[in-house]
Amino acid sequence: MSKTVVVLGGSLGGLAVTHRLLKYTLPHEPDLKNSHFYWNIASIRAVIPGVLKDEQILQPIEPGLAQYPPNSVEFVLGEATSLDTASKTVHLSTAGDTRAIAYDYLVIATGSTSKSPSMPWKASSTHEACVEALHTAADGIRRAPHIVVAGAGATGVELAGEIRFEYRDKTVVLLSSGEQLLSGDGIASAAERELVKLGVTIRRGVRVAGTEEKEGGRTVVRLEGGEELETDLYLPTMGFAPNTAYLPGGFLNDSGYVHVDEYMGVAAQEAGSTVWAVGDAVSKPRAGFLITEAQAAGVAKNIDLVLRGRDQQAVHGPSIDIFICSTGRSRAAGRFGFVPMPSLAAWLGKGRTLGVERTEKYVDGSMW
Repeated sequence: MSKTVVVLGGSLGGLAVTHRLLKYTLPHEPDLKNSHFYWNIASIRAVIPGVLKDEQILQPIEPGLAQYPPNSVEFVLGEATSLDTASKTVHLSTAGDTRAIAYDYLVIATGSTSKSPSMPWKASSTHEACVEALHTAADGIRRAPHIVVAGAGATGVELAGEIRFEYRDKTVVLLSSGEQLLSGDGIASAAERELVKLGVTIRRGVRVAGTEEKEGGRTVVRLEGGEELETDLYLPTMGFAPNTAYLPGGFLNDSGYVHVDEYMGVAAQEAGSTVWAVGDAVSKPRAGFLITEAQAAGVAKNIDLVLRGRDQQAVHGPSIDIFICSTGRSRAAGRFGFVPMPSLAAWLGKGRTLGVERTEKYVDGSMW
């Protein structure tokens, strides 16, 4: 008797699990959320006018699933609204309707959402809304002589570098809540040196308390402590929230992330042994492309093992923690484990293309 695997989420983790199952563990019937795959890793370069085309980072999901045998996969565009573990049913809100989908096995890969939903760093709404956010940000960057980038995590650092690389006549101010960029990661000093070379102004130890739009389109950025900065364009990059509001409370930790075990299985008792989670929605170890890819590979393998009546295997992340941060289109900072990378090696590894060549491979499954 065939089993139904429901995969919630059509981004890095969801597609990685889905294509692996369809290629190597047929027959199944996964269901996905989202109409387009979004290579959001390159969003910070996509908002620089004229550098990337929309289709380089956005591709429709459904055509890539058409290669598989009939009745092996169904694409469902909608938003998960609730999960009933007793009946093993996911409830979805689709275009003008609702739908309940029964599952035998479930993969939660719904990712996270930017706490500033108008920003395009995550695709948390429709394809059309994502494209609009990209174009709006690009137009704002093109027009603004003075730009404040709030948040000195990877997104903020890369965005500030991309803007100054393209526009040497613009003032770019990067606000960091800590005394070091990138939460004090081992590459923080190298990344800061590259930004300084580009002419980015870095403010350390400052937090945004609020903003106010002024007549004429300028924005007042209020910092904790009372200082105010007036800018032509405010681009917040700090803060992401997991897309897990539809899940039972027992699935989540205090921060709203899914709590998983060593098999990436949901640790909550009511989940049984039929629900897994990957990517930005989970509680460990941190968000990251290589980490999500390793989790997705492990979950696809474990579902295959369960279907064959065998014991699951512990899912491990990459054997070496690699972290690379681009700093413009010609330089980057990175480390291989604890060993610093030369800027050229880091640029070749990520900064040169930001991986946009993988967009098509993800949607057509040729990555795997």
